[in-house]
Amino acid sequence: MTWHAGRAMLPLVGRIAADIATHHGRLANMQTELRQLEAKRRTLDWPGRQRRYQIDDDIKTAQTDLRSLISELDALGVVLLEEATGLIGFPTLVNDRRAYFSWMPGEEVLGHWNYAGETERHVVPEEWAMPRQPRARAKPRRR
Repeated sequence: MTWHAGRAMLPLVGRIAADIATHHGRLANMQTELRQLEAKRRTLDWPGRQRRYQIDDDIKTAQTDLRSLISELDALGVVLLEEATGLIGFPTLVNDRRAYFSWMPGEEVLGHWNYAGETERHVVPEEWAMPRQPRARAKPRRR
């Protein structure tokens, strides 16, 4: 994928990434609360048990929603690199190696890239963001 194609997809992908980060945060909070309730499940009163059952159901729903959001990204041809932050990867090649243009909620532009399997993000060089000049076409020869 080119930098320009990734940049054009950013508004839609950005909304999905923000939803993923939000769901991830909610899910982490619910899982913490469920662990606390599970630890004292034998002594819970009825409202506490109801809350435990409700959180368990809410976690399952949130996990399903999260999988659905990730599937949306897959359908767009982009990858979720980090669930907690919503870091998104737009697949590309750099020096004949698999890489990603990477973006996360809160960033204004598609300004970083990293090699696949590596966490270090690099700034996208200015020349990658410049519009490509159309290639000159060879003129047909007249005989």
